Amino acid sequence: MIQPKSRVAPIRAASRQQRTRSAKSFVVQAGKYDAELIATAKKITLPGKGLLAMDESNKTCGQRLASIGVENTELNRIRYRELLLSTKGIGQWCSGAILFEETLFQNTTSGKSFVELMNQQGIIPGIKVDKGLVQMTNTKPGETWCMGLDGLAERVQSYYKQGARFAKWRSAVNIPAGPTPRAMNDVAYGLARYAAICQDNGLVPIVEPEILLDGDHDIDRTYEVAAETWALTFKYLMDQGVLLEGILLKPSMVTPGAECKTRASAEKIAEYTLRLLRNRVPVAVPGIMFLSGGQSEQEATANLNAMNQAPNPWHVSFSYARALQNNVLKTWLGDDKNKDKAQAALVKRASLNSQAQLGKYDPKTEDASAFENMFQKNYSY
Repeated sequence: MIQPKSRVAPIRAASRQQRTRSAKSFVVQAGKYDAELIATAKKITLPGKGLLAMDESNKTCGQRLASIGVENTELNRIRYRELLLSTKGIGQWCSGAILFEETLFQNTTSGKSFVELMNQQGIIPGIKVDKGLVQMTNTKPGETWCMGLDGLAERVQSYYKQGARFAKWRSAVNIPAGPTPRAMNDVAYGLARYAAICQDNGLVPIVEPEILLDGDHDIDRTYEVAAETWALTFKYLMDQGVLLEGILLKPSMVTPGAECKTRASAEKIAEYTLRLLRNRVPVAVPGIMFLSGGQSEQEATANLNAMNQAPNPWHVSFSYARALQNNVLKTWLGDDKNKDKAQAALVKRASLNSQAQLGKYDPKTEDASAFENMFQKNYSY
């Protein structure tokens, strides 16, 4: 009888690793930065910790400053971002912070580099590397593709040299605009190419396939679209040989559209989102760092808490921007006399989300301001 040949399934696609086959061997050669990527991802995903997303473009940062009557100047952007990163003990709850390119290369008002400040706080520097969303041609209005792959390797090399150790790339799917297979495919492929380039140059890639809140669709429709988008994303990640142990996933939670009349409880959102994670995300991925996507501060925290009521094979945590900063900005008002109170607001929000990551959040500690609706239709940054 002829015995069937044994088969060894490759762990990753061949584009990043050099493999040799012989009759008796199967060798996988690790990438140059693999050990460092895995170590960085582990540091980011320590219990009780999440990410502070402060990577708004200068234009979007200017809009936020304008909302409190502050002029959009480089100095004011430095002052606000320094307020966030100099908050005493912030590294206790935030293992890393995502920066806009400008901030990575800037100094604080005292002359210290932001990277040095972050390292002193125990916060790993991260960097937004995409160039933003633009309308996709030959498809429906509102469907976008993400720019930034050209020259990405060279930019990542400079970011790594400056001290960044992880990156972020945001692509978005718009349900009311379709979504068309073309748009979902482009989101997934772009994320995979970005991730491969980042890992090849030393940065842990945060993979962000956002399903926008825009629309009146129900939670089942969100689940359907997210399931297809995530499936394509992981298919392309593996096609591109991306080391899954050295990435972080930053998805939106599975919620109804912002204009849906039927709202969902935190428990239902957790049920749908965890089901999707189990059905689409390999356990090799160390961390799921959810975006808030226009939810109120309280909603984002309560939903995260509901997802951590039982053990997960991943570190299920947060990577929030507005859901960490909303009350901070409104407390500061551009006046350094309010700095201590503003930083206290950040401590409260970060610590509550840290508790939610551990499944120990107590909603009784919230005040009315945390329930403010922050959804913005057609939001971009």
